[in-house]
Amino acid sequence: MDTPTSPGRSRNMQAIRRANTKPEVELRSALHRGGYRFRKDLSVYTSSRRVRPDIVFTARKVAVFIDGCFWHCCPEHGRQPSVNSQYWSPKLQRNVERDRLADAALQDDGWAVVRIWEHELLVDAVRKVTAALDADRD
Repeated sequence: MDTPTSPGRSRNMQAIRRANTKPEVELRSALHRGGYRFRKDLSVYTSSRRVRPDIVFTARKVAVFIDGCFWHCCPEHGRQPSVNSQYWSPKLQRNVERDRLADAALQDDGWAVVRIWEHELLVDAVRKVTAALDADRD
């Protein structure tokens, strides 16, 4: 596999958080204020693979992912890097493929999966999560 552009770029990329991003913290805070209790960054072991959703409602089997537009190839804001594309394109494509495998593994085991883009409005994100939680009650 090719390597990132430079040692400086590599350090920069390593500094990017995997968990506790601003959109994730805002959504968790809003859900908590609304009385919802959940686990964060919990490993879920499905019958076929381990998955780490950003927010997990274990009793209701709802897994929430907050996806970054760049890292998960948002159709609205995602873009292909123009520098070192032979490195980045396959890496980003693997992220998308891993997302689909995680979704399928969770759904096969009876979980509801909610995917939220980082650019979505907080009120819309909360609505998506609560709709999945309410659907579980039916």
